[in-house]
Amino acid sequence: MGLFDRMFGRDAKDDRQETFNELRTKYQSVLNTIEREDVQLRNLHVEGDKLFIKGVAPSEDAKNRVWDQIKLVNTDYGDLSADISVNPSLGVSRTAAGAESYTVQSGDTLSEISRRYYGNPNEYMRIFYANRDKLNDPDQIQVGQQLVIPKE
Repeated sequence: MGLFDRMFGRDAKDDRQETFNELRTKYQSVLNTIEREDVQLRNLHVEGDKLFIKGVAPSEDAKNRVWDQIKLVNTDYGDLSADISVNPSLGVSRTAAGAESYTVQSGDTLSEISRRYYGNPNEYMRIFYANRDKLNDPDQIQVGQQLVIPKE
């Protein structure tokens, strides 16, 4: 199962999951570019019939490559909202100064940890990207793992 296969919890409504799956398939090349360019996703979700992507690119070139791919998929991108900002320091270090460390406890999920630290369970991709050296899948955290929690 890939990075973007399950973006909703187990209780997600089928129609929302179906819309997400359709849009994910349509924009899979964009999501692949995001991953390849080390763009840190802050949010990836569906509202209505629109896919929302929010992320931070390590360079203007990386951001432009994502936008170039979006335009290849759909020139009017009416079913997509993408907010990609640039933070050059991401290319130097995956973790921001002042980041905290967290030890995974039994029953933890990245969404739950995100809710505790950021007040929003949908910000879990921030934690995932800060820990890509230890995590291959946001659904595969292990009790006892030390995770870096980027500061807000």
